[in-house]
Amino acid sequence: MRSIWNGAISFGLVSIPIKLVNATESHSISFRQIHLSDGGRIRYRKVCELDGEEVPSAEIGKGYEEADGSVIPITDEDLARLPLATAKTIEIMSFVPADEIDPLQMDAAYYLAANGATAAKPYTLLREALKRSRKVAIAKYALRGRERLGMLRVVDDVIAMHGLLWPDEIRAPEGVAPEVTVSVREAELDLADALMSTLGEVDMASLHDDYREAVEAMIAAKAGGGFEPAEAGREPAGGQVIDLMAALEKSVRAAKASRGEADAEAEAGGGGGGEVTPLRRKGASAAAPKAVGGKKSTAASAKKTAASASAATKKKSTTGKSAAKKSTSAAAAKKTGTAAKKTATPRKRSSA
Repeated sequence: MRSIWNGAISFGLVSIPIKLVNATESHSISFRQIHLSDGGRIRYRKVCELDGEEVPSAEIGKGYEEADGSVIPITDEDLARLPLATAKTIEIMSFVPADEIDPLQMDAAYYLAANGATAAKPYTLLREALKRSRKVAIAKYALRGRERLGMLRVVDDVIAMHGLLWPDEIRAPEGVAPEVTVSVREAELDLADALMSTLGEVDMASLHDDYREAVEAMIAAKAGGGFEPAEAGREPAGGQVIDLMAALEKSVRAAKASRGEADAEAEAGGGGGGEVTPLRRKGASAAAPKAVGGKKSTAASAKKTAASASAATKKKSTTGKSAAKKSTSAAAAKKTGTAAKKTATPRKRSSA
């Protein structure tokens, strides 16, 4: 890979000669502006606004425009004379945990290559120190006419550097969050968690640019004269008002079906335009059965009450009969006892 900058890493009193190479590349398809009537290419020419003449690149310099419109010329020699310690040095200032770096600050990425055999030992030392500390290095460096902030970390066996935006270049998110107060139910959070779990993880290496491939295929087809416009893709949802719970439930089933889960395929068999069948929700799972089970419970209770009343009546009747029978037996016994007593009483003899 071609280096775009040569310098050194300043690690305390240790200097590590390095070369800076781009770690990323763009695969975007670029288009030219053309004249629609004849296909001629439209070019931008650099013209001096004072004399109207086109100016070659060799005669173009830099200047700073003040508020009144006057321009102060700035030459490369002027910039080179500035006391900038990071002009050819990546100066490490501190080491911090990686999670202290806000991803919003991330900018361009570079690989740092050891420049020469003598740089191999200190380069490896810094790499292994970063690995063992599990931290990243914060550094300053100068590139393309300005001082920048960078973060050094280890990628495989290479030290990589991410350009960072300065803290004052990050805009505060004022007026971005919803202005209305919204409450989220636990059931909705449960479904969102279920959807996240179903989608799971992804192999980043397997991701690719489908749109770029479609554009390349279209260009190849048009070049061969066999291009036929396809049907337009589905329109974005826009500002539709949706049932959030139903949309989450349907998303969970669709995600399961896309992963080949048999039960999800059975649930999603009705197709995309079918009715959404709600999943069992936490806190509401017993609601539906409760209404149905209530009638059964009432009928059973009534039946049980009637049976209890009948049993009580029967018992009362039986008890009454037993009491009456007992009373009759007692009376008979009393009468028999009285008769026996009379029989057993001796008669008084009459005096002579």
